[in-house]
This record gives sequence, C-alpha cells and structure tokens, in this order.
Amino acid sequence: MNALLENIAPLTMELNGVRLEPLAPHHADGLRAAAADGELWTLRVTSVPEPEEVESYIARAIEMRPSRFAYAVIDIASGAVMGTTSYHDVMPAIDRAEVGYTWYAKSRQRSHVNTSCKIMMLTHAFETLGCALVGLRTDNYNHASQAAIERLGAKRDGVLRHHALRRDGTVRDTVMYSMTRGEWPEIKAHLWYKLETGAKR
Repeated sequence: MNALLENIAPLTMELNGVRLEPLAPHHADGLRAAAADGELWTLRVTSVPEPEEVESYIARAIEMRPSRFAYAVIDIASGAVMGTTSYHDVMPAIDRAEVGYTWYAKSRQRSHVNTSCKIMMLTHAFETLGCALVGLRTDNYNHASQAAIERLGAKRDGVLRHHALRRDGTVRDTVMYSMTRGEWPEIKAHLWYKLETGAKR
C-alpha cells in the first residue's frame, strides 16, 4: 500500500481544546445540532446536510474511503460536536490530498477552531503523510470561505468553471487553492502565530 494511503487511515488528533476523530454514525445527533446552530443547510454555497439527511451524510462520507477520510470536530471540554472536516481527493501516486468538506456551527466560526483544525490537518499531511501539495477548494460565491483560505496562506490556483452542482440545482464555479511542502514551514509559523495571538480564523 502507498505510504500516503497507509498513514492517512483515520486517527484521532487533539490541539488547543479541539479533537478530530473519525466521523462515525454515533456523531449524528451532535452533527445535527451543529448544523442547526445557524441553520447552515439554508446556505446555498455550502454542503451542510439538512437535519433529516445527517445519517446519510455520514454514511456517504464513510463509503468514500480511501479517497476521503472524514472527521468530527469535537470540543474536548464539553464533548460537543462543532462541525466536520475531511481529507479528500487523495491521490497517492502524486502525493497530493485536499482538505475540505469543512463546516462549523455558526457560534464556532471565526474562532480558534478552524486554525486549530488546519494546524492538525496540515501538519499531519505534510509531516507524516509526506504530501507534496495540499489543495483546498470552495464555491466561487462563498467569499467568506475564500477569505478564510487566503488567510491560511494558501495560493489561489484558479477557477474551474461549471464544475459542480449546488444544493439548489445550479452549477457552481469552483475556486481552487493550494500550498506546497516547501511553503509549509512559513505557513505553519503563521498559523501558530494566529493561534497564540488569538487572531480570528
């Protein structure tokens, strides 16, 4: 088995009061509550499941292995599910993966949660999995997500036009970003600075 696939198998990571653990059926109620915080399924530029779709959302994520490995984002102090994130589009032949399918309860947005998750995911991707490049993507109309990705230090690669369906049946353009192994040390220092100084997202 390729080293990237072998090492990307679901594991648990913890940092700064946040735990990433493999997304599983028992997270359904917590994920439903997180989505209800802000009624996130009403946003046309995200893929947050509606309340009755949470179980099938989790099942689909698990079925997508090994091209996707999904995690529940847990508040260690309370045990509450705050959202979810994933490695996806894993391409072992070229040591590439993406980080995405990410969303958080509205009350957890623009907090330490996203920075903590990205430090964990990216550190593991570059320093354990040996990724040469990690990609990120978002809807062309999801300007908040684009700004958050750019604050991480990722480079905008371009736009894939007419690329994917939105929940309302329209077809979105997808904005692609990436960071390379060579860029990671500077980005890592930047993310730790944000975390330690309390900078938002």
